Amino acid sequence: MNSMQAVVIDATGGSDVLHLSEVPRPARVNAEFLIKVVAAGVNPIDFKTRSGAGASGAITGFPVILGNDFSGVVVESPYEAHAIKVGDEVYGMTMVPRFGGSYAEYLTVPGLALARKPRALSHVEAAAVPLAALTAWGAVVDVAKAHEGQRMLIHAGAGGVGHFAIQFATYFGAHVVTTGSTRNASWLRELGASEVIDYSTTRFEDVVSDVDVVIDLIGNTIDDTGSRSLSVLKRGGLIVNLPTGSWPGLADDAAAAGVRATGYRVSADGATLAIISRLLESGDVRVYVDRVFELHEAREAHRTLETGHTRGKIVLKISVG
Repeated sequence: MNSMQAVVIDATGGSDVLHLSEVPRPARVNAEFLIKVVAAGVNPIDFKTRSGAGASGAITGFPVILGNDFSGVVVESPYEAHAIKVGDEVYGMTMVPRFGGSYAEYLTVPGLALARKPRALSHVEAAAVPLAALTAWGAVVDVAKAHEGQRMLIHAGAGGVGHFAIQFATYFGAHVVTTGSTRNASWLRELGASEVIDYSTTRFEDVVSDVDVVIDLIGNTIDDTGSRSLSVLKRGGLIVNLPTGSWPGLADDAAAAGVRATGYRVSADGATLAIISRLLESGDVRVYVDRVFELHEAREAHRTLETGHTRGKIVLKISVG
């Protein structure tokens, strides 16, 4: 069988450009795996790329299959003696549009970009992990060096990246302050946040000061959140800004405020994902799936995510595992 069902775009634009199509099944080459996709995570980079921002500048032709996160079953392995074999359950992320995305029945992915699926998670839960958790790990652990005694402000703590960032920072001993909505306050405390600031009633800069690190998952796209964050940092503190294009003046603004600043871009790192898997297996870290849509409901999944009010992650169910 050389074809498969996939949700594709034939041009960038609104959610209506997403549509189900019959496309060629990808062919595995070199050290790649062919994966039968059971579930695919939906991330903000997906709708940004779909709309003409995000990674759309790297699109060289259409149709394009979106979707970076996947959980599924190995159909073809690179070679017979490989530790991961045909029939094994795996999860990971691919890099769209360099590779075909996960909104499809099958995808190919380099071996370094996947890990064994945690046994404690369903495919739907596993598909919600890779991009968000790897992004949070990179910002909180690799860049910010979360540790005991550190004070860390995490914006948008209830989102996909945010809910992992809170848990990683807490696991490594940081004192976490996060911003969120009224309805998410108790849940954010359950994740490990020591302080929750309700952004609908309180300006965070009025109640927080002298933090070592700000994990900025908003930037200046909403109410100048990024710029306002500079005032709560200790002199020489660090702000890590993640959303692409959300704060063009970051470097200059941070320098003027006497603090350090950096962006962050996630890598499809299966080795780090394997470490995160152990935390998921032990229960030290949890993943939260807000809603699950069928593959043909990808438009609605994008519309829901674009509201900016989801808790945790949104996932597409592709097939039966």
